[in-house]
Amino acid sequence: MEITKQYLKELIYLINGAAIEVHKNLGPGLLESVYHKCMIEELKDCNISFESEYRVPVIYKGKPISAELRCDLFIEKILPVELKAVETIMPIHEAQILTYMKLLHVPEGLLINFNSKNIFKNGQRTFVNELYRLLKEK
Repeated sequence: MEITKQYLKELIYLINGAAIEVHKNLGPGLLESVYHKCMIEELKDCNISFESEYRVPVIYKGKPISAELRCDLFIEKILPVELKAVETIMPIHEAQILTYMKLLHVPEGLLINFNSKNIFKNGQRTFVNELYRLLKEK
């Protein structure tokens, strides 16, 4: 299946909806692992295909490198989602999702912080893989 901007937009909308539902039921202040398990249940309820704790492959000069990188959720084999439950999103958290996007060769990724008052307003960020966009334009 060809990945279109519209498909990604709709998928991100669904994932954000799932995160909002989890946050609405649990609120902020819990451990990340609790939100992760609840997101898994929400994604199953929505019939969204995903892999949890997806091992991100690292290939250097054609050789696989053992880096033990794991993305919290890899949605529909196209959208990495990194979950957090922290007071403040730090640059290292952003670097995490950007790394996954680059290594997985995907156009976008989500970083969701459940330790926020409002997931939609300040608990979710969508990142765009500029390298992927440039490659697609060639």
